[in-house]
Amino acid sequence: MKDSPTPRLMIGFAVALAALVLYSLFTLHQVVVLRKLQADTVERNRLDSLQLVRIQSSLYEIGLSLHDVLEEPYGISGFEQQFRRQRDQLADAIRREAALAPAVQNNLQQQQLQDLLRSLSSASDEVFTQARSGNDKRARELIIGSLRPLRNTLSHQISQMLVQNNEVDDQTAAEIQRIYTGVERDLYGFLLAAVLAIAVTAVTLVHSNRRFFEQLASLSEQKSVLARKLISLQEEMLRSVSRELHDEFGQIFTAIGAMLSRLERKGIPVDSPLRSDLEEVREVTQTALDRVRSLSQMLHPAVIDDYGLEKAVEWYVPMFEKQTGIPVDYEKVGTGPAIKDQTAIHVYRILQEALNNVARHSGSKRATVRVHYAPEKLRLEVEDRGKGISDGAGKGRRGLGLIAMRERAELVHGKLRLEGTPLGGTLVSLEVPTPVNDES
Repeated sequence: MKDSPTPRLMIGFAVALAALVLYSLFTLHQVVVLRKLQADTVERNRLDSLQLVRIQSSLYEIGLSLHDVLEEPYGISGFEQQFRRQRDQLADAIRREAALAPAVQNNLQQQQLQDLLRSLSSASDEVFTQARSGNDKRARELIIGSLRPLRNTLSHQISQMLVQNNEVDDQTAAEIQRIYTGVERDLYGFLLAAVLAIAVTAVTLVHSNRRFFEQLASLSEQKSVLARKLISLQEEMLRSVSRELHDEFGQIFTAIGAMLSRLERKGIPVDSPLRSDLEEVREVTQTALDRVRSLSQMLHPAVIDDYGLEKAVEWYVPMFEKQTGIPVDYEKVGTGPAIKDQTAIHVYRILQEALNNVARHSGSKRATVRVHYAPEKLRLEVEDRGKGISDGAGKGRRGLGLIAMRERAELVHGKLRLEGTPLGGTLVSLEVPTPVNDES
């Protein structure tokens, strides 16, 4: 169809898909950055700060020990093992901190930390060397003049590193908040754009569908008009052919029969072979006349025009039994207004097609026809015990027949249904409002 909405919808779908992919990639990148910040900065800073606090704790213990050494009047060498243990703990904490140090700590800071640790170790060794040699005064001078200042310098360095880590934590928290805010803002923007795109697409689709359904309604109306004209034309043609057969050919065969009777009365001897031939020709002529009249009634039964649908059904059912050999149980319930003209012929054709389907396709050995007459509607049912509507035999012809049945049902404002039965077979039901304002 012209002006199909499909290309525009496909373009809109492609744009929406591209936007979704780009937004997903951007969000994934933000998530990766966020994960990296949390893993490489926040978590590492936290572990590093814990080690720095451990270093500060070790330095505090060393400070207490130095205070105790200076206050001890009986000698310093007794504190050597305790001080060495504290120094080893400090060295282990510094080593662990170096492995966890974040990228913000430069190599100079780590180098200064290691230099201070080595200087502290050397000074402590010198202090206890002097103490072991009995020179406590010199040892105290080294503690006051070298070891304690080194310990204080190291503590100050660790405090600066802790402050630096706290500043990095604040910056990282701000960056994480910025990412969250940006992702949230972008999400709202994307949702708003998606809603607008959906709204535009929906409006376009509704507008296109409205035009499409208007075209379908117009085509359906044209189809109905065309079907009505074709069916009316078909009925007129069948009526004309039926009348031609009945009037013209029926009169011809009747005249031939009368002529044969006159020949027979012209004194032909009873035992003459000519009389036997004439009798045979007259029987053939009578058979042809009966066939022509029967075919004329099948094409367009005159009983419909004369007596209406009810008499036409009562005439056709035994005719069908005679022609096909399939017994038909005929049930009539109620009485209603006489149905003639177009309604009668359409209902009759639907009955005719339904019984023909029974004979041609169902394989059923018996059929049932029910007609329910009521003041406001007529209900026709044709039921068999054959293969059922799901069977594929004769699918093409049956499909055309069903289309014609549905078209005729629509022309009389009726409802046609085909359904299977619990015992197998097919039930064709037609409901037609009566009386109907017939339309040609």
